[in-house]
Amino acid sequence: MAGASLLTLLDDIAAILDDVALMSKVAAKKTAGVLGDDLALNAQQVSGVSADRELPVVWAVAIGSLKNKCILVPAALLISAFIPQAITPLLMFGGLFLCFEGFEKLYHSYTHHRVKHSEGEEGAVRLVDDLAAYEKEKIKGAIRTDFVLSAEIIAITLGVVAEASFSTQVVTLSAIALMMTIGVYGLVAGIVKLDDLGLYLNRREGPGLFTRFGRWFGGGLVNAAPYLMKGLTVVGTVAMFMVGGGILTHGLHVVSEHITHVATLVGELSVVGPTLSFITPSLLNTLFGIVAGALALALISMVQKIRGNTN
Repeated sequence: MAGASLLTLLDDIAAILDDVALMSKVAAKKTAGVLGDDLALNAQQVSGVSADRELPVVWAVAIGSLKNKCILVPAALLISAFIPQAITPLLMFGGLFLCFEGFEKLYHSYTHHRVKHSEGEEGAVRLVDDLAAYEKEKIKGAIRTDFVLSAEIIAITLGVVAEASFSTQVVTLSAIALMMTIGVYGLVAGIVKLDDLGLYLNRREGPGLFTRFGRWFGGGLVNAAPYLMKGLTVVGTVAMFMVGGGILTHGLHVVSEHITHVATLVGELSVVGPTLSFITPSLLNTLFGIVAGALALALISMVQKIRGNTN
């Protein structure tokens, strides 16, 4: 009797693991786009710190990401069980926050570019003194951004496992959360240390063919690394608007229908139609995200100014 019960338990566990494996595969496919944006955003967020602090910063953000998911997974399960109608508004709030942060970055980048030419040695000294605070702010900003993107990943995964048993939901959500964190921050760590790898290869000595190729390849990596990080900064900012705007438009069904209609219309064009139809939703989501971010920043600035005047 005990042996039969054990076999039944093992059979149930095997069935659950099969379901988890299948659903994790489906969820991973559906969240692949967000994963790409998450990678670009986080690589961009941790750029700008000193070389010897890059990996500690990535590690700190990865730990923060795990903490985010330790909050999000139980919260998602509770919301899904008791107030599923709250998922969309919460996601839209997160999308608006992404758009706001993206536009705030553009605004501060523009104002910093105008101000930095008027700063002398005093500004440079102040910058050195503030490196620790700058690093902490980078980490906080990356963790905040990760929270929104992680929430979208968890929400997409929750949609995949919505009809599954509670135990399958828990295991699948936990597996996706862990895999995404390891995957994203492992790749981010590799990206930010590409220049160090290039320097190591470039400094190797010896007449061998592979060694000479390594020196050439390493020199190319060292030269390309700054451009890669600048490119990731641009891609990361665009991704903020694309992901945030996409969340907002999907929550606003009228806007989503118009975007789909425009994509259908441009798809009817000869030759370039299919390509334009494919990229049009992303472009329109990005534009919507930029406008939403600008309005959010203007509103928050106005509220802060009013509060400052009243004080």
